Amino acid sequence: MTSKPDADARLVGAHDLALEALREITPATTIGPAAGYLLEDDGSVSLRFENRLPGYPGWHWTVTVARVDDEEPTVLEIELLPGDGALLAPEWVPWVERLAEYRAHQVELAEQAAAAAVDAPDLDDDADVFDDDADDLDDDELDEDDELDDEDQEADILHAGDLDGVDIDELDESAVDFDDDSDDDDDSDDEEE
Repeated sequence: MTSKPDADARLVGAHDLALEALREITPATTIGPAAGYLLEDDGSVSLRFENRLPGYPGWHWTVTVARVDDEEPTVLEIELLPGDGALLAPEWVPWVERLAEYRAHQVELAEQAAAAAVDAPDLDDDADVFDDDADDLDDDELDEDDELDDEDQEADILHAGDLDGVDIDELDESAVDFDDDSDDDDDSDDEEE
């Protein structure tokens, strides 16, 4: 079993290099202050910076830097990674499993509807009560209700000239005349000027 090597101080202090690399892929306004580092198994160091992108609370910009031999530090990778408590997408579920869950739920709903139909009172018994009440009405009363004036029937019918149930063909003519008079007054004022 091998242990991790000690962190290279030059890598841990390579914030300027990491920020320069970050600014190549994202505006400076989305980069917050340094938020620590993580020593990787291979000896590289992942420098973390707070993220200020809207919609990514708890995420960090992560720049992994390394050194080969005695060379200067170099950037290996730049990522936006979730931190502790970050908002994450739910785990992916294959379509076949989701479809099976949907079908099982549909069967369950059908069984509940069938059980509710068995428990529901028989509406045919109540229909007889309503039929008896309808038989008690006189034929004369029904005839009187059926005889409507032609005007009443026309008022109930909406046609293309209606606007929200108001017949615009029968608007108050005094309102129209009022508008016409005001137009005439405006014309006379224009002529006087």
